[in-house]
This record gives sequence, structure tokens and C-alpha cells, in this order.
Amino acid sequence: TGLFTPYERVRLRLINASAMTVFDVRIPGLKMELVAADGQNVEPVNIDEMRMGPAETYDVIVTPTEDKAYTIAAESIDRTGFALGTLAPRDSMRGEIPAQRPRARLTMTDMNMAMMMHDDPDMDMSNLPDSGWAQTGAPESAKVLDYKDLRALTSQTDLRAPERTLELRLGGNMERYIWTLNGKTYADSDGPLRLKTGERLRLRFVNETMMAHPMHLHGMFMQLENGQDAARVPNKHTVVVPPGATYSTLLTADEAGEWAFHCHLLYHMMSGMMTTVLVADQDVPAENAAPEMDHSHHGHGGHNE
Repeated sequence: TGLFTPYERVRLRLINASAMTVFDVRIPGLKMELVAADGQNVEPVNIDEMRMGPAETYDVIVTPTEDKAYTIAAESIDRTGFALGTLAPRDSMRGEIPAQRPRARLTMTDMNMAMMMHDDPDMDMSNLPDSGWAQTGAPESAKVLDYKDLRALTSQTDLRAPERTLELRLGGNMERYIWTLNGKTYADSDGPLRLKTGERLRLRFVNETMMAHPMHLHGMFMQLENGQDAARVPNKHTVVVPPGATYSTLLTADEAGEWAFHCHLLYHMMSGMMTTVLVADQDVPAENAAPEMDHSHHGHGGHNE
């Protein structure tokens, strides 16, 4: 239980510390002012609800005005379970448990899978809708956080254009329960992704599966290309790539060392969807040195593409 005095502004840091669960988080009766994503300040956004993948964190400010308890409700997206917290003026108080909402049914179209069987396997799907992923059961009047809402509070320090693009294809086999990056498990990979110290590059995530993957980079922050101008794209250490979607991020390789880079769904990581990033004063291998391509649609980082 978190205690408050009515009309007090309270800052909450919400952390999805689960192994495999994506949560829809809300506080019935309270608006939330979102002020940070993954610990990085963003311009305030007023929301009613947010969807959080494993490892994501969001800071929100709430101003409860009534002398009553409020429930922090986190529903799993499949509605098979929930986690609850309490905000209250006194420790003995408990808020009402909100009624369970229906599970959003994800069709093949919702998950962009219909187009994945198109004759052109390299077709970019980043501008296709992923409405099924975005459905939370919130009323139409409610504001649900979208990645496109995130705008860095201060300007990015590195505004260079990326020198090259690394594509990461997120794949898997549900029958064998093997999850891959660029067609290979971590055990079968060709070693780390090699980055030259100080270089600026684009990471392009192509989700070829029917599951969302929270891709998490250790040691450095990525800048999510979400439609904001280049100076204000938000920093993220975890980017949830919805089913069938293509997202892109920018990265400055400014932290020397070898860093883990993986899906933060624990069993996906353990069964292969992981690699490492080696940042050093080194030549870039030819297989990782594809020239930067011009994609006019970069910036589709939101959940309603």
C-alpha cells in the first residue's frame, strides 16, 4: 500500500518485473500523468491506461483528491490473471477490485499475419495496423498510451544520421519452442553483433511471429523512431515489437564492452532469442556492414501503425 494525503501529487514508478506477462495497467478513478519511460524523462502525457511489456518501466504522477483507496490494477493481456496494488490515505484501507474485462481476440489480420504469407517476404509491414495488439478493453473515451506519444523532454545529443542498418528478424517455432534472431538461436549464432566505438546506426526489428517480443538492450539506450522529430525521439532500453510489426531504433555505440541483447520474455531468451553486442575499436565485419537504406516510413514506432 502506498499512502497519500488528498490533493498530494504522488509519483509512481511502475515496473513490469514479470518473466512472461504483458500487463494492461490502470488506476480506476485517477488520471495518470506519464513523465518518464525506462527511467528517461519524457514530455508529460495524460493517460488512463498503458500496456507494459516485461522490463519496461513508466513513471506516472497522480493527484488523488478523495479520502478513499484507489486500486492499481494490472491485467494480463490474456485476462488469465492480474496483480493489484493500493493507494490509500490510511494503511487499513483497500480499494475495490475492478471487474475483469474481456480478452481481446487477436485475429490473423490483427496480428498482421495475413500479409506475412504474401509472395514478397521482404515487404516492410511497419505501416500496417496492429489494432488487435492495441485493444485493452478501455472505453473509447479513455486515453491508452501509444509509443507515438513518447517525446524526450530534452534534445538528443547525437543527431547524426545512421551510417548503416542492422536488421534483426524475430522468429520462432512454436512446435519445437525455439526462438531465433535472424534465423539462429544464441547457441548457433556466429558470435556478437560487432559495433565500432562511436558509430551511429539503425536497428530494424522485423517480427515474423504471432507474439509480441520486448527487445531489451543492456548497457546503452536506443532511440525509438516513433514519429517524433529526430531531436526528441525517446530513449528506451526495451522496445515491445508487436506481432507482425516492424519497428526501428537508433543507437550510438558509446559504451565499450560486450552487452546482452535479448527478448525479455524469459523462456524466449532461454530458448534462443538472444545475442550480444560487442562495442570496440574494431573493423565492422562485411556481413554486418550493409549500407543504410532509405525507408520513408521510418518512425512507425506506435502501437496503432
